[in-house]
Amino acid sequence: MASEKGCSLITFGEAILPGYPFWISLTDGAKFNSKIQKELHSYYFSQAIQISNGDLDSICSICKNKKIALVLGCIELAKDRGNHSVYCSLVFINNEGEIKSVHRKLVPTYEERLSWSPGDGHGLQVHQLGSFTLGALNCWENWMPLVRATLYGLGEDLHVAIWPGCINNTEDITKFIAKESRSFVISVSGLLRKEDITEDIPNYKLIRENSNEIIANGGSCLSGPDGEWLLSPQIKKEELFTVEIDHEFVRQERLNFDPSGHYSRPDVTQLTINRKRQSVLNVCN
Repeated sequence: MASEKGCSLITFGEAILPGYPFWISLTDGAKFNSKIQKELHSYYFSQAIQISNGDLDSICSICKNKKIALVLGCIELAKDRGNHSVYCSLVFINNEGEIKSVHRKLVPTYEERLSWSPGDGHGLQVHQLGSFTLGALNCWENWMPLVRATLYGLGEDLHVAIWPGCINNTEDITKFIAKESRSFVISVSGLLRKEDITEDIPNYKLIRENSNEIIANGGSCLSGPDGEWLLSPQIKKEELFTVEIDHEFVRQERLNFDPSGHYSRPDVTQLTINRKRQSVLNVCN
């Protein structure tokens, strides 16, 4: 459907593969040594994406065949960190089907820390997409000023913010980032209903009992670099939303303010980035 509409970029919400761990807040997730939490975590672990094993190869092939770039949120099982912890990762696949960066969420938020491991700066990168320079962050990373500034400094003018799914997350910060950076900003969110909690999930009855009918209500939206809506937040809708954007709009808005260009003072303030992929091993041969 996206290729038929001429899309050059598609985006999905945080942790869309295999899903966001909503059960944590619905099943007493902080209870230590809980049999329920162990069963749920083990199942989640078994569904995680292992990129080095080719788990995203079929998606890469689709991107190549359709000539569409993709920003994808997933739960990553990482061989370079022992292969027994999961990370909330944001993957950028270009329109040649190549995985160009994998960004592991720097700080899992609140109850997420009971499931996800903290990431590193390795994936803080931007990518060319036609006239645009695209960057992306996971959920509340978008509230981290220095992390946003990193992408601005790399030339970002198209920002993708991925979320598990709630208008409360997207309706304010999307326009704020657009105004701060004078960039297009896409916020993309998931939608989850009680009925989507299927019987194959351990303890699914308990999760359903403690769930509202709508667990994640969406809120996907897109703001122009002037901070005005090009797509207002979409609630409780599961469909393809499309917007056509023009890089000239960015150039016009940068006349008054360019956070890493004419309105910066590198002689006064500078930002240091550590892009090293972190590991417990430093192997010397």
